Parts: sequence; C-alpha cells; structure tokens
Amino acid sequence: MPGIDETRPFVPVHIAVLTVSDTRTPETDRSGDTLVQRLTGAGHLLAARAIVKDEVAAITAQLQAWIADDGIEVVIATGGTGVTGRDVTPEAFEQVYEKRIEGFGEMFRWLSFQKIGTSTIQSRATAGVARGTYLFALPGSTGACKDAWDDILVHQLDFRYRPCNFVEILPRLREHEGSRGKV
Repeated sequence: MPGIDETRPFVPVHIAVLTVSDTRTPETDRSGDTLVQRLTGAGHLLAARAIVKDEVAAITAQLQAWIADDGIEVVIATGGTGVTGRDVTPEAFEQVYEKRIEGFGEMFRWLSFQKIGTSTIQSRATAGVARGTYLFALPGSTGACKDAWDDILVHQLDFRYRPCNFVEILPRLREHEGSRGKV
C-alpha cells in the first residue's frame, strides 16, 4: 500500500516558486502564496520566488538561472498553462526539459477532472527534468495549486513516501553527465 514510511527520515527539498503572469504582483499573487504556504508547511525550504511576464524568453531565462543554481532542486510554476494566446508556460518549459515526466500532467488532469469535470482539458500542466532539477508547471488558480500539491507533489517530494518518490532519485538525475547530482 502506498504511503509514508515512518522509518525513513524526512528530507527537506529546496524549492523555487515561479508565478507567470502579466498582472500579478507580490501583493496579489495568491497562487504563489498558496504554494509557498504548502511547501514550507510540509517542511521544505523556499529557495527562491519570482514573478515573470507571460513571455517565453522571460520564463526560460528564469528557469535556466534556477536550473544552474545548485541550491535549487525543484521549480514549481503557476500560471500560463491554458490555451489563450498569452499562455506560453508549457512552450517555455519544453525548451529547457531534458526529459519530460508525462505522468504528471496526466495525473493532474485525472485528479482535476474529479473536481471540475471536462474543463480540465484546458490545462496544459506539465513536468520534466533539466540538469538535475525537477520542473513543474501548474495552472494559475489557487485551486489547481492546492490540488497539484495536496494530491501529487506533497507525496512525490517526500523522501519517506513509498513505494518510490522523486526525492530518492534526485542524486541520480545527472548520471548522464557523470555527476552525482545536486544532493
């Protein structure tokens, strides 16, 4: 049965939160606040936080800076995953991925379907890995951020979660480079 193995220690992960929006400010970024509250409440460390415009170049520049930072192991972005003309977060993430995590978007939409029905098909939530950093792109609503964290990420970013989790393989993400990874 999947769940927390209390015999294993909790390992805090260094997480950066990126809000993609043309209109949000630090004072109005409720989705970013939701993610910060949840990740710190779970015992993880907020490594960085930023708001960038819905522009591929701005998003990729921030992602590349954080991917190059050995103090950041995970990036969680909120916003820009819809289908309107300004929604370009998935395109930006695709430019930096080395490997996609197909199951994340599939799982997110499956869980979301149970709450918002067929409207979930408008979400292009995505995830992948680049240079030993996990990258997750979520919709911009607080509900979507809560769902992604509470139903997926809180488990996969917990070293104690069994039968497997993202944290335990973090040191192996850069094996192709001959490196031991970020941990």
